[in-house]
Amino acid sequence: MDTTETEYQAQSSKTFLKGALIGGLIGAAAALLFAPKPGRELRGDLSEKISTVSDKSKELATTVGEKATDLAKSVTSKTTELSRSIGQGKKSFVISATQATASVEPVEPVESVGSVGPVESVGSVESEEISSPIETETR
Repeated sequence: MDTTETEYQAQSSKTFLKGALIGGLIGAAAALLFAPKPGRELRGDLSEKISTVSDKSKELATTVGEKATDLAKSVTSKTTELSRSIGQGKKSFVISATQATASVEPVEPVESVGSVGPVESVGSVESEEISSPIETETR
């Protein structure tokens, strides 16, 4: 299979089935026309085959219609179910978020910081106050 057949596999199958059906009908008609039968018998066979094909087409159309209706009902019910589930999840989320934010104290907004002014020194630290662990052991 090439990439087109892989991508459009269903379309390829449908096209093949249509071609096979049309080819079969043409072959059957040709066989009836070239068969050594008298005219009345040939016309009778043709009308019989046409009525058989017509009946089968009607049955197929009815079956396809029923399946399409069933599929539409199924899709509708699944969509409704999914919509309800999403709605319940949304309500649950909103309730949880509301409860979580209710216990949090409001924080006053911080003003925007433009430029930082000069830093004031808190106090001076003597060099003796800063010692490393190595110096502490040697003292």
